[in-house]
Amino acid sequence: MFLPPVSLRRSFALATLLCATTSLSGCLFVTDTTRMDPAVFVQETAPVFGVPAYVDPPSNNPPPMPGAIPQKRQLYPTDFHQTYGLPVSNPVHRTMYEIMRDEGHTLPAIPTSRVDPRFLRQEVAYKTTEAPGTIVVDTRAHFLYLVQENGKAMRYGVGLGKAGYGWTGRGIVQWKAKWPRWTPPDDMVARQPELRQFAASEGGATPGLNNPLGARAMYIYRDGKDTLYRIHGTPDWQSVGKATSSGCVRMFNQDVIDLYNRVPPKTTIVVI
Repeated sequence: MFLPPVSLRRSFALATLLCATTSLSGCLFVTDTTRMDPAVFVQETAPVFGVPAYVDPPSNNPPPMPGAIPQKRQLYPTDFHQTYGLPVSNPVHRTMYEIMRDEGHTLPAIPTSRVDPRFLRQEVAYKTTEAPGTIVVDTRAHFLYLVQENGKAMRYGVGLGKAGYGWTGRGIVQWKAKWPRWTPPDDMVARQPELRQFAASEGGATPGLNNPLGARAMYIYRDGKDTLYRIHGTPDWQSVGKATSSGCVRMFNQDVIDLYNRVPPKTTIVVI
């Protein structure tokens, strides 16, 4: 019996093994083309962190009243802060104008990011011949100054009378009231008959968050007579810095409470 040389037999065996390996390569060594998909690559190679979906930070502000103007954040005018949504705010002002509980009422926070910063409460240099403790109302600039020692004053933004309803002169704060009732003057009722329900004969408007006099009122007299003008708070914070009232001096409720606590009755007031 003829047997091929050993070398030939080995070559034949190697060829047989190579063919078997080649026939199976389609199953064992298929290239995974999904790894070429960028989305798959990122998913499999990026680190995984438990990042919860973004939600607005909790707020202690009360829900908006029906018909209230919706508030909107004001962002820094830079790409970084626009991206991350950091609101313009001053920690001191946030403290001054945050939600406040007073005499059984809860005052909502003032959205200071939507207020011209000139009209926010601040101590300023102020030159005047008026004595410390005097209230000076600058009707042109819409500022109220409480004169202090050493050329300083506490300055507040105020809303003032529309054209034809303003007044100037000197007077005194005859008396003060917390959460006062509002009784519109007769001439105002004549112009706006819908206010008759709040006339003095009807008992006036009930104190509260919607009362036009707000949290405090300081009643201004001149020569012993009631001028019918008041320094008072307002639920309409957007009117501060504007000429919208019927001659009275409007302040943020948080500011009028601060001023009320600083001035005694018989304080001199100068309106210029």
